[in-house]
Amino acid sequence: MFKSLIGFFSTDLAIDLGTANTLVYHLGRGITINEPSVVAIIHDEYGERRVLAVGHEAKEMIGKTPDHISAIRPIKDGVIADFSTTEAMLKYFITKAHNRKSLIRPRIIICIPSGVTEVERRAVEESALSAGAREVYLVEEPIAAAIGADMPILDASGNMVVDIGGGTTEVALISLGGIVIAKSVRVAGDKMDEAIIHYLKKKYSLLIGEKTAEQIKMTIGEAYPSEQVNTMDIKGRDLIRGVPRTIKVTSEEIREALQEPIRAIVEAIKATLEKTPPELAADVNDRGIVLTGGGALLKNLDLLITKETGLPVQKAENPLLCVVLGSGKILDRFDQLKQLLVRR
Repeated sequence: MFKSLIGFFSTDLAIDLGTANTLVYHLGRGITINEPSVVAIIHDEYGERRVLAVGHEAKEMIGKTPDHISAIRPIKDGVIADFSTTEAMLKYFITKAHNRKSLIRPRIIICIPSGVTEVERRAVEESALSAGAREVYLVEEPIAAAIGADMPILDASGNMVVDIGGGTTEVALISLGGIVIAKSVRVAGDKMDEAIIHYLKKKYSLLIGEKTAEQIKMTIGEAYPSEQVNTMDIKGRDLIRGVPRTIKVTSEEIREALQEPIRAIVEAIKATLEKTPPELAADVNDRGIVLTGGGALLKNLDLLITKETGLPVQKAENPLLCVVLGSGKILDRFDQLKQLLVRR
């Protein structure tokens, strides 16, 4: 009852502002929003832009809009690519989290990739303030992901987390509440989708959209060979004849298509391991690597990383939710965990 009362009166939010999805944690209530980071914009005859839809509704419009409507993903490679659209999206999610009460000005924690520049950090802060936040705090995604995965990052021991999102992959070694070594590569779920689109275009002269590529990745995508070969019917446009066409593809083909982005992720992990101090390397050898983020759900990715590194690898219990749950825990225990926030 006490917790529900806190949730009723509190306005504080933790936001995982992702390239693919935005998740919002409301203090005292838990995760209240999990929607695609997509905004549909309508352009009127005077050249003015107006928000038509945000989230699920906007994502359904991707690839299907007439000339005067555009479905935009304002976060590119983990950072803001379109400031005004990001502001409109944040304003929508903040208002929705507070049941359309637009006068509320919450304190907000937002997750950012570990490799962002000072300019990119400032863009996130200013966007959230313009969207109605009272105070804005930033936390690096690997820290939030590790907390969300229940890793003991405050201990004097090495904890390695690999957070594979939509736009970036964050590899970090964490000890005593801080990042010892980190590598951020702008290769993740989106690059996997692009690789599938390019592969089918080159091999079959078939053009498919982002949504179809994502479905293929989730349904039969794999990083390492499985015992059984799976197949899937794919619909797209024949680039030679210009008509709709259906083909059958196998999981082996999709594994081949995904080789380049997966290789980049594995190399980032190896590069981080090579720089790991000996004492912490011993901890990583014992505890292994924890995978978080949507990319962790790619079939057999843990097996591939184990084969390449020789270390035990496990997926977090809720890979998609780790970052927002971790930032939510910082919000819940703000006074004890505020040292984990990005220092200004």
